[in-house]
Amino acid sequence: MAAASDHGLKRIVWKRIKETIIADCRKSEVWKILILDPFTTKLLSSCCKMSDLMAEKITIVEDLYKIREPVQEMKAIYFMSPTTKCVEAFIADFKPKPKYKAAYVYFTDYCPDELFNNMKLYCAKYIRVCKEINMSFIPQEAQVFTCDNPVAFHSIYSPNSQDKKKTLETLANQLVTLCATLDEYPGIRYKKDSNMENAKTLAELVDNKLARHYELDDSGKKKGKTQAQLLIVERAFDPVSPILHELTYQAMAYDLIDIQNDTYKYKSKDGSEKQALLTEDDMLWVRLRHKHIAEVSEQIPKMVKEISASKKQPDGKITISNLAQMMKKMPSFRKQMTEQTIHLQLAEDCMQHFSNNVEKLCKAEQDLAVGSDVDGLKVKDSMRTLLPVLLYPYSTHEKVRAVLLYIFSLNGTTDENLNKLIQHVKIEDEREFILNWKELGVPIITTPSIFPRKTARRDRSQEQTYNLSRWTPVIKDVMEDAVENKLDTREWPHQSESPAAWNGSGAVSARQKHKASSQDERRSGSRLIIFVIGGISYSEMRSAYEVTQAVKSCEVIIGSSHILTPTRLLNDIKVLSKGPVETFTIEERSNA
Repeated sequence: MAAASDHGLKRIVWKRIKETIIADCRKSEVWKILILDPFTTKLLSSCCKMSDLMAEKITIVEDLYKIREPVQEMKAIYFMSPTTKCVEAFIADFKPKPKYKAAYVYFTDYCPDELFNNMKLYCAKYIRVCKEINMSFIPQEAQVFTCDNPVAFHSIYSPNSQDKKKTLETLANQLVTLCATLDEYPGIRYKKDSNMENAKTLAELVDNKLARHYELDDSGKKKGKTQAQLLIVERAFDPVSPILHELTYQAMAYDLIDIQNDTYKYKSKDGSEKQALLTEDDMLWVRLRHKHIAEVSEQIPKMVKEISASKKQPDGKITISNLAQMMKKMPSFRKQMTEQTIHLQLAEDCMQHFSNNVEKLCKAEQDLAVGSDVDGLKVKDSMRTLLPVLLYPYSTHEKVRAVLLYIFSLNGTTDENLNKLIQHVKIEDEREFILNWKELGVPIITTPSIFPRKTARRDRSQEQTYNLSRWTPVIKDVMEDAVENKLDTREWPHQSESPAAWNGSGAVSARQKHKASSQDERRSGSRLIIFVIGGISYSEMRSAYEVTQAVKSCEVIIGSSHILTPTRLLNDIKVLSKGPVETFTIEERSNA
């Protein structure tokens, strides 16, 4: 089994795939072909490796949409989404002439009757199995899932969107499959918002669909509510966390370095191009990803020294070129050193960006976000905090982020003040980066008499923090309040009641240093599932792990349509006022 599948959601998903798709096919001892669409390719590669599939007598994995050679003596397993495009591609494999001996068909979700009837009409004699396995989400990490739908942001928040209702329906169906995979029937709550109705609408949709799903369960028994709670909240609930510069390893790397599809590309000392996957297969990544960059920079060289010492390497400064030499000389521990080399390089890259620009920005950002300085003194004049950032030659991108944090800190500003800021940052033609936040329900322009009040935060003054990492994502307050049963029902109405016994046992602050316990020791207690409409940030993902570690009786799982980086979010915000086809990009990380 893949190392990644030893973790939480990934392990559960792979187990379910084995119990459904693989178990059916195991009945026949012949080698088979597995045919996937782009979504199921991503789903399967997130929780298993090719070697796992080979062990289950799957010899070839093919793309449903590509032209394939017929292999008429072999049976084919189709794992696909229930869409017209997928079903048409499937039918084309058997009409007019079959490509395979037989088909075992598995849909990620409910297949509409029209599509099902089309399949029957043309391919009935070739279909041995046709099942819906209720699994249309991606287990991104042990406690993080996505719906793999970044376009949902535009569909839900653009004033020009034509498919908001359909998008919310799709997300609801995907959330139902998550609950089904976890075997949970949760109580549902949503964050009440006088401006936006999306959380309420999605809560209603999920509640109705879950009721239908468990009514029609194969067992014939109606399932009762389980010890789980699902909270649904909109992105506007905390606009600060996805915009702020984060200094924990994972969040910092994805913000400052161009990491696409979890792939980190870098140059080795000999100038050759290298790449590394940042996934849960890399156990060092799992150990380091939520630590502050100061700890990471300190720990990696220590780990390398330990390995060097164990191989009787002389002490000395640890550099990439030294490591390369050691690896060449000692093939036996090359594999052991690879992870350290990657992370030494990645941490160096992060620190390079930090010392060039980010360090100076962080103090102003933290003061604006938290509302007080390092000594706890309240920020009385936010403009004084912002001004040094505007006067320094940072990139437009960095200045836009700082201006947004200034506006968020005041819960909106005047039209006149905003125009001055836009001129100062020289984004007169790109003011949508700021103005379009109103489409999410974030106050941008307000009159002085009606500045909305700020939400009260948990007191974290006694917690150990770094001076440049004092901000805590708002969602962490919610997680801790939820497991302590302290969520206000006026702010978090119940769409459906949770069982009375639902209660994590007294959360303690998760910022305190604690001993990490392995995922395998995780208890089968209650679950808190949080879904954020409009994307989640890496700092919010980290919060789920921190609260789970601190509160041993409750596992927190967080998810969204997609994962955000500050650059991606700003680009998405900017195009909200455009039509659905146009795309624009922000100038990234280049110094002005």
